[in-house]
Amino acid sequence: MSRPLFADATELAGAIRSGKLACMDAMQASIAACATHEDIGAIAYLDPEMGLAAARAMDREASELPERFAARSFVGVPTVAKDLGGPFAGLPVTAGSRLFRREGTGADSDLASRFRDAGLCAFGLSTSPEFGFSLASEPAIGPICRNPLDRTRTAGGSSGGAAAAVAAGIVAIAHATDAGGSIRVPAACCGLVGLKPTRGAVPAGPSFGNHLGGIASELAVTRSVRDTARIFTAVSGKTRGPFADILQLTVQAAPLRIGLLIDAGDRYSIANDRLQAVEAAAQHLERQGHPLVALAWAQFREAVAASTQAFGDIISVNIAGLVDDLELDIVAAETMTQAFVTRGRAMSATTLWNSLNGAVQASRSLWEIFDRVDVIIMPMLATAPPPIGSFPTDHSDTDLHLERMAAFAPLASLANVSGFPAITLPFGIDTDDLPLPVQIMAPMGKEALLLSLAANLEADGRWQHRYPIAGLAA
Repeated sequence: MSRPLFADATELAGAIRSGKLACMDAMQASIAACATHEDIGAIAYLDPEMGLAAARAMDREASELPERFAARSFVGVPTVAKDLGGPFAGLPVTAGSRLFRREGTGADSDLASRFRDAGLCAFGLSTSPEFGFSLASEPAIGPICRNPLDRTRTAGGSSGGAAAAVAAGIVAIAHATDAGGSIRVPAACCGLVGLKPTRGAVPAGPSFGNHLGGIASELAVTRSVRDTARIFTAVSGKTRGPFADILQLTVQAAPLRIGLLIDAGDRYSIANDRLQAVEAAAQHLERQGHPLVALAWAQFREAVAASTQAFGDIISVNIAGLVDDLELDIVAAETMTQAFVTRGRAMSATTLWNSLNGAVQASRSLWEIFDRVDVIIMPMLATAPPPIGSFPTDHSDTDLHLERMAAFAPLASLANVSGFPAITLPFGIDTDDLPLPVQIMAPMGKEALLLSLAANLEADGRWQHRYPIAGLAA
């Protein structure tokens, strides 16, 4: 990937690798930035000593093992893990809930080990809604995560804290997870790049297993396509499962058939500026020699409905099983979480089975569309990031909550339920100076194709980050 128009984690790593900046200096700058930007609520837990120890070890490696030091993709770059997902040793995850205490830090997940091997130095946890059940990151235990671009608005969810931290420059890259848009929605809200990988491309073990029935993926939110490409390369593959290394790392020659979806039917209302951004991105690619193929909402209607249903059913059964297995006192949870537990406990095996079969059919219908096109470009969000409080969890109407999320990001869960990779990035600015995101989806294993097209759009220069990265000069 060519150098982007703005600073990113790759540039920060380059400054550290060349000796212009010590790892310790970068870490101290990130820790200081946590205090400077405390008002956005991006950080749920901070361990400065852990970060300083990791930076100190990296600086020592620079002098004692220079070749190993130089080979790390993100050498010495500070980062935060999400307060939900595969664990990072020493960081006590609570999933944004009172049901867990900040203790029992365990061992690294496979993914966390690969983050560290890439040179990333974790020093805290980013804010997540309770159990990730929201497209806003406003857990009752706090803090409320706000969008750095407009503090009256959400930073998205459930990786909202990660996105806010990266957009504000606290860190240049942050761990994130995506079960129903939770990487892509916050990235879209905050003007970042977010990739939901192909199912199975990134390790989910050893203890994360089949969490959420395979709809969840882990990776990161970043400031640039090249950062996303580098972290995906650093952590993907060799997942000790079937077909773990089938990823196609080469991009086929142009022309590519670009499927264009800018019709959301009468179920969802997508703002004109969001649709226009998608159309502009498609036309940009058309000017590069890629023909456009118009797609109709009717081709997606049943798959989107099945994906939305499957997402709601899977998270309900999952949380009910977790609470029962661990014998948790559910009365300490938020009202919405309690309602999802009740919903999951009451769900019959037949209902869940039918929902899972619907998900299989959704995946098949997408494969049929990909017989006609190589990628699909579509809206990521229906509107600009809504105000804080737009996804309340102090009520028990799970259907209303799920509908509110689907209305905000109607095409998000399709990638999770089908297992297909999808990427979002900003392609323009609206009248409130907020990013206009687009989403591109590809067949399974085609991350390289997504990254190539995303880099092409990024190079058009329609978005510029507003906050410098801690440790790098503005």
